[in-house]
Parts: sequence; C-alpha cells; structure tokens
Amino acid sequence: MVTVVRLNVRTETPSGFLNPGTAGDRFLFFNIQKDISMCGIVGIVATSPVNQSLYDALTVLQHRGQDAAGIVTINDGNFKQRKANGLVKDVFETKHMYRLRGSIGIGHVRYPTAGSSSAAEAQPFYVNSPFGITLAHNGNLTNVRELREKLSEFRRHTNTTSDSEVLLNIFAHEIDECSSGTVLTPDEIFAAVKNVNSLVRGAYAVVSLIIGAGIVAFRDPHGIRPMVIGKRTGENGKTEYMVASESVALDVTGFELMRDVAPGEGVFITESGELHTRICADNPCLNPCIFEYVYFARPDSIMNGVSVYAARVHMGTMLTEKIRREYANLKIDVVIPVPETSCDIAVEIARNLGIPYRQGFVKNRYIGRTFIMPGQKQRKKGVRNKLNPIPAEFRDKRVLLVDDSIVRGTTSAQIVEMAREAGAAEVYFASAAPEIRYPNVYGIDMPSSRELIAYNRSNDEICRLIGADALIYQSLEDLKRAVMLENPELQRFETSVFDGDYITGDIDEAYLEFLDSVRNDDAKADKAWTDSTENLEIYNEP
Repeated sequence: MVTVVRLNVRTETPSGFLNPGTAGDRFLFFNIQKDISMCGIVGIVATSPVNQSLYDALTVLQHRGQDAAGIVTINDGNFKQRKANGLVKDVFETKHMYRLRGSIGIGHVRYPTAGSSSAAEAQPFYVNSPFGITLAHNGNLTNVRELREKLSEFRRHTNTTSDSEVLLNIFAHEIDECSSGTVLTPDEIFAAVKNVNSLVRGAYAVVSLIIGAGIVAFRDPHGIRPMVIGKRTGENGKTEYMVASESVALDVTGFELMRDVAPGEGVFITESGELHTRICADNPCLNPCIFEYVYFARPDSIMNGVSVYAARVHMGTMLTEKIRREYANLKIDVVIPVPETSCDIAVEIARNLGIPYRQGFVKNRYIGRTFIMPGQKQRKKGVRNKLNPIPAEFRDKRVLLVDDSIVRGTTSAQIVEMAREAGAAEVYFASAAPEIRYPNVYGIDMPSSRELIAYNRSNDEICRLIGADALIYQSLEDLKRAVMLENPELQRFETSVFDGDYITGDIDEAYLEFLDSVRNDDAKADKAWTDSTENLEIYNEP
C-alpha cells in the first residue's frame, strides 16, 4: 500500500525565508553540515580479537552519524561495552580498547532520528533477559507508540525515548517466546525475527549480540535501510563474517563483499562462526532509500548491486541532458561543486558540456562542532566558517554551482551570496536531487515540512529565495534512472521526501504533524537543553 500525504503547513518571515523560531538564551552544540543525518552499524564474528576491526569499520562509517558511538564485545561470557557522545576517535581511548576483548562484537555510530542526543541513548542498548542481548539499529520505527503499549503488556520497561530500545525489547520478548531451552537454535531465532517483522513497521537494519548464541542481524521487509554481509579468512584458516551498513566497512577490514542482506532476511552467525540465513517476512520487496545514493553513502560503497560513485556520475549525465533540453539559453563559463558529495556529479556535467570544472570553494575540514545558538541566522554563520570561495574562479564569470540537494535552502542561499561577493557575474544553481518537499520517516533526521524550502513552492519561488539567476532540479525519474543504470533489477525505491509516497502504508497527516512537533528548531533546542542537564554517568564507562 502507498500512502500519499500532503500537509498544509507553511510559515514565512517577511523576507520570505522559513521562520526558524527562537530559543531564548538556551544553547546547544550544532554540527555544521547538511541538516540530514542517520546511523551506521557493524557486527563481526571472528577467531581473533575484533575490537580494532570494529573501530576501523565505525571510523569509515562516521559519515552516517557523528553524535555518538558505541562498541560491545563478548569475552568470558560477559558483555564488554564502551559508548559515549562524540566521534569514534574521541569515544574510544587505548584503555577502552584493552577492555573490549573478545572475538565477537557489534558497533554503532549514531545521529538521533527518534529520541534525543542524550548520551543515555548512545547505542548499542542492552537487556539482561533472556540470555543477555545487545542491539544496534539504523532506521526509524513508525509505529513506536503502539509498540510501547505492547511492551507494557509484556511487562517490559524502556528507560529512554529511543525507538531502538523499543525494538530491542520487542526482539527480546520474541526470543523469549520462541525459545524452549538454554541454547538458541537457528529455527528459534528466525521465528523470533519473523515475529518482529510482523509487529514492527518502518525502516530498520539491525545487528544484535546474544550471549551464548552469536550475532543476529536482520533488515526490514522493504529493504529501506542498507545492510551488506562479507567474509574473510582468519589466521587459523576459518571463515570470519561481518555485517555492516556499507561495503566500505568490509573493504577497510579485509572482508570480501558477499552480497546485500535481502529485504526481510535474517542472518545468524554463531559464536563458532557458522552462518545461517533465512527470509523471515511475508512478501518482502526491495525498496531502497534513493537518498543513500544522492548524499549519505560513501562513493566507494556498493549498495544493492550499485556503485554509489557510478550512480552519482550518471546523475551528472542526467542533469546535463536536462540543461541542454530546458536551459540551453544559459551561457555557463565554469562548473563549480559545493564540496564534497556533488564533486563527481559536477565533473560529469562539465565534461559533457565541454565547460571548465573548478574547485571554487575550499572546505574547512576541521571546524567540527561550534558552540552557537540554533536557528537560521547561526546556520548562516556556520556555512561561512565551513566554506571559503576562491575569488579568481568566480570573478566576472557565469557560474553553475552544483550541489547534491537543497533542504532548508539557507545553505544554498548563503553559497549563492558568497559566489556573488566573490565576483560572479551570474549564478546558476543545479541540484542532483529533486525538490525535497516532505519529511522523511524512515531513519533520516530531516527538518520538518515547514522548514523545507521546496514545500508548497514552485521552482521560480525557490530560485528567488536562494537568490540564484536560474535553478535546475533533477527530475525524480532521471534520478531513478541514474541508479537503475547500474542495476536494472532495481524497480522501486523509497522516494517519500520527493513525492510524499510512504511505502509502509501507515503514515498519515497526524503522524507527520507529530513528527513536525519534535523536529523543528524550537523543539530540538528545548530537547538539547533538557539532555544537557541529565545525569548520564550510569550509561557510560569512563
């Protein structure tokens, strides 16, 4: 079932920009990047210590979440854990790595999608019954309120607002219901996963660790969030296995990509290294999130049989065709990307048009987090701290700026303004993604609908608001085609941010209004203030 939702929410200031609200004298740490984030997961069963491999895998998945990181291993029948807010390199010190002993473990990098940025919600989460289970999750559950009611019936308690903790307890309950002894069998585990899939709605790629059993991983029946499985040969000649959000995590740790985990598939890797897999859902159908290819995934990853780099090159080809077809009147002197995701796209546009490609912006890679007020005015300052133009590449030129997408529009407007201040005669703006008009409910922490510049606006209105002389959006059909060229077997995608079609069939206007209430700037500022006053020490190992 496909649900198409159209919200009638629109707020503007006199200047035409979206109203960001204020937060009084409350402060939070704001990460200067595009306002869309998610999570990354990894799990390894090996014959030697996995702590370094888990750390390395999380480091290359850092682009998927910079809010918190965590690792759990099993050693001598007990969990060893370290998790905290911060980047991977800051969370794990030498003393922590020494403690994270064991040849089996899971890891997670997080950006809060459903919950808060509190360190209490860093993953993996843990329950002691049955057996002892930890779990990490990438995605978002759309029926979490209903699931919390079920947990009350099951006499299970959650201590945070995270939907991942809810998912862990649902999974633990089903493991308890399906098991009959002290040793879990593959049939029991897959029965539990199938029951979870029948109860839970939304998007989820999950990796869990069970004492005395091994690693259990599973992907939602729509295959919205990515997950791959790989193998390598251990020092003793035995096969070792890894599951992860992206194939790049396999590459850096010496694992060979076997395949993607299928929609609705469960993967069970025993502590001794035996691999079991099974489809655990009725009528699964692959609908991968197309935004992974536009923005989230690393270009050196392969997802669902598609090279992310190649897909982005095709996006450049498609945009070139549209420019020739509909914008032939533009006299473009130079093509300049907004670093970094759009660089491959911009190179292809320049090559096809026979126009020079230049790196006109220098990116400050070390800006990190800045102690600033939330809202649009401070976001403007953040962009100028992050990017600096090279005037010689703009002066007296008609410039085509290329970005992967336009979300709020404030970043795009500031970049256009910077190009003009650097001396550009005219500034055209091209987006590799179509207009983002609707919020994401499947694990991308995207602004609320009223903060999306394209919601209820025409191309001309958006162009005027960002201050460009022309605005070129990729069409949704061309975006799909760019990905399908690498894998023609892909027929459907999750594209709700562009068209409002929510493939799980359970999203209505009431749900989106609820989401709006927790995602807008004011709500995030209030939540950050609350989180900063909590006592979090019980969740962290020093």
